[in-house]
Amino acid sequence: MSTTKKIAGSALAVALGVSTLAACGDGGSGTATGEAKPKTITLVSHDSFNVTPAVLKDFEQQSGYTVKVLKSGDAGAALNQEILTKGSPRGDVFFGVDNTLLSRALDNGIFTPYEAKGLAGVGAEYQLDKEHRVTPVDSGDICVNYDKAYFAEKKIAPPQTLDDLIKPEYKDLLVTENAATSSPGLGFLLASVGKYGDGGWKDYWTKLKANGVEVVDGWEQAYNERFSGSAGGKKAKGDRPLVVSYASSPPVEVLYGEPQPAEAPTGVATGTCFRQVEFAGLLKGAKNEEGGKALLDFLVSKKFQEDMPLQMFVNPVVKDAKLPEIFTKHGVVIEKPETVAPDAIAKNREQWVKAWSSLVVK
Repeated sequence: MSTTKKIAGSALAVALGVSTLAACGDGGSGTATGEAKPKTITLVSHDSFNVTPAVLKDFEQQSGYTVKVLKSGDAGAALNQEILTKGSPRGDVFFGVDNTLLSRALDNGIFTPYEAKGLAGVGAEYQLDKEHRVTPVDSGDICVNYDKAYFAEKKIAPPQTLDDLIKPEYKDLLVTENAATSSPGLGFLLASVGKYGDGGWKDYWTKLKANGVEVVDGWEQAYNERFSGSAGGKKAKGDRPLVVSYASSPPVEVLYGEPQPAEAPTGVATGTCFRQVEFAGLLKGAKNEEGGKALLDFLVSKKFQEDMPLQMFVNPVVKDAKLPEIFTKHGVVIEKPETVAPDAIAKNREQWVKAWSSLVVK
């Protein structure tokens, strides 16, 4: 998720103090004829990549490789750097490009096709590139979250759909992120595009603005400062009981609650969601191509997929991977998220964001 997820809910993990893996391993040896094969795999990623050290160590011991993680800011910034260094990449594998940026990555030709072992176990709905230039790794849903206590106290039913958000009873309650500067903000814009189409989303945002939507730069400010339902928002005395975040946010509030609550203090408006899918790919010109392929195999292995939810707060894409109990107990399954085809996003993203900015921000 891009993340920027946040992927996927991964930004939420960082914001609540989850430790992230920095980098490990020594440099690899040369690749010229007669020299030893490189033993280091460099994974270039956004800042929210995380894995349990023991799970990564098990891969390293079985494969004989050492993994070095090169974190490079948010997903958009990280992708920009790989496009700029096309053909002479900083690493072997890139993780973190999502479906909002996928066509840009593919059009710039930064990946070498590789069909990962285990890809047959990945849901077909996540396999958006039939040429296997990228491998699906996780999914997450950008959704409006609500403060349960606020709506119980006011005796108002929390909103459930995009249509609900423009009703008078929800005036001045919603905070969202800027679609030009934030992954969840862009995802929420795309949810409206998916729901109302290219001819209707502007009218929707006109009504949402008239209903008092607040726009802030990023997720951290929206969720941990302005939203009244999160632990951070309570401390900051946030007064907006609706926020654009992730479907995985309520389980995180439980996991890191002090004391841990029996029930999540926040809920998810399931009819407001946009589905993000995050991918990894073998970088063209990788110094350790074989190691990169092995790492891609590992990213869709059941062991990594089942470790991932509590490390990056995203959902597995492998069909038989099990979710942790805290996800199944306190999370929600989004049955019908809004989606927009990657080629449509690539064709229209800039003009959509520009039009949105003129309409909502200025």
